[in-house]
Amino acid sequence: MPMKGHMAETKTLPPNQIVTIKPAKGWLGIDLKELWHYRELIYFLTWRDIKVRYKQAALGVAWAILQPVLTTLITSIVFGYLLKVDTGSELPYPVFTLAALLPWHLFQLSLQKSSISLVGNSNLITKIYFPRIIIPLSSVLAVLVDFGISLLLLFGAMLIYKLPLTWNALWLIPLTLLAILAALAVGLWLSALNVQYRDIQQMVPFLLQIWMYATPIVYPITIIPEGTIRSIYSLNPMVGVVQGFRWALFGGTPPDMTLLFSSAAVVVLLVSGLFFFRRMEKTFADVV
Repeated sequence: MPMKGHMAETKTLPPNQIVTIKPAKGWLGIDLKELWHYRELIYFLTWRDIKVRYKQAALGVAWAILQPVLTTLITSIVFGYLLKVDTGSELPYPVFTLAALLPWHLFQLSLQKSSISLVGNSNLITKIYFPRIIIPLSSVLAVLVDFGISLLLLFGAMLIYKLPLTWNALWLIPLTLLAILAALAVGLWLSALNVQYRDIQQMVPFLLQIWMYATPIVYPITIIPEGTIRSIYSLNPMVGVVQGFRWALFGGTPPDMTLLFSSAAVVVLLVSGLFFFRRMEKTFADVV
């Protein structure tokens, strides 16, 4: 019996006819029309990842609050109280750190999930056809639930410290999108490599640990010398995102050039990631 819906259109074929499925044409191999055609699958996989994440967790969605709270508490004690790191402004250190930790946790968790997504969904890849990019994409989208909950926590902290919320906060929307694209861009590289080399999933936590300290989360960007060094430093995509979050919430100098360099790095990573993912896509079902 033919199934209804976008994901299950059927067509009657002559007996013994061989159907060959080939990768999408084009330099990047991404077909937005085809992704829209499979939008129900994107929704299903995203919702599945959300349910699996909290299904057997005793605290459930409370982890979305506990993680940034505990991390902020530890960093505030170590860097704010003991090491007395100067924020470069009058901002209380807990709020200064929390505003940076939220986009970082979004990026970190998205990258962790997307980098192992293809191997984790090997049963789907080897049985049915659909655009493979849907798998890392849905892994990234599922993390937005945690981010939305923790963002409310940040607004509550601003209320406690009597920090006003202005219209600049609307910039959080494109900045969040930039963080998602950065995670997806790197996730495309790592997920495709992880199919061939399972060492990648062991390398990701180490990579993220280094990446965190290369991002101005526990320290202000002002400690990085201006000029060429800061420009190179800003090629880290999360530098522009973190600085953008702090500016959107607390004001100060707009992260103009910093955000420009970080955005350019995201574009390069995303384009190259799509190209590499497309080149490797034809081997996924055989190797995974």
